[in-house]
Amino acid sequence: MHDTPERDAPRPTTAQRREKAENPWLSLGINIVIPALILMKLSGEDRLGPVRWVAGADIAYARESDTLHAAVVVLDARSLEVMETRAVRSEAAFPYVPGFLSFRELPPLLEAFARLARRPDLVLCDGQGQAHPRRFGLACHLGVLLDVPTIGVAKSRLLGEASPPGPRKGDWSPLYEGGELLGCVLRTRERVKPVWVSPGHRIDLDSALRQRGTTPPGG
Repeated sequence: MHDTPERDAPRPTTAQRREKAENPWLSLGINIVIPALILMKLSGEDRLGPVRWVAGADIAYARESDTLHAAVVVLDARSLEVMETRAVRSEAAFPYVPGFLSFRELPPLLEAFARLARRPDLVLCDGQGQAHPRRFGLACHLGVLLDVPTIGVAKSRLLGEASPPGPRKGDWSPLYEGGELLGCVLRTRERVKPVWVSPGHRIDLDSALRQRGTTPPGG
């Protein structure tokens, strides 16, 4: 399987590339913010309790602009009834930098979560978890800031190697990089492309698979 971008975002313009080179916040994020968050707070330990409310979070880009649309949907984990939805529209304050999209996408997502009446017990995020070059994708970043268990569920691979999963719903293959298990590629329905699942924060891969309706090895 071939590597693909972290998400289907618009290609950066010349002005955005210049902004990337000149933006001091990028250097701050790379050299200080991410290492501090990883060392101080990110937890791969499974601390997932009972799940009553499960949230899904996603970001969409307006075509040819820096406008972001963040959406959060909260479901009853038992009935899958939609309990509430929140959406936020905002302008990106951080340049487009592959591998650092959480800095660009988190502000409207956090605002959407702040508007919820219910605190989710688990968040599934359209993005990478620990299957990320810095082991700190959008799902990790969001989980640390919300202090809630998160799972990254991405439509494409950012790094690592995995065999194609079987054709049936629930079939999956492990995702490795250099012998390190980062996540898995999971078939959620028959005759559809698989998704790339990796732990974000306060959850391990076994629990992440169970929450996706799949039995992990020995589970």
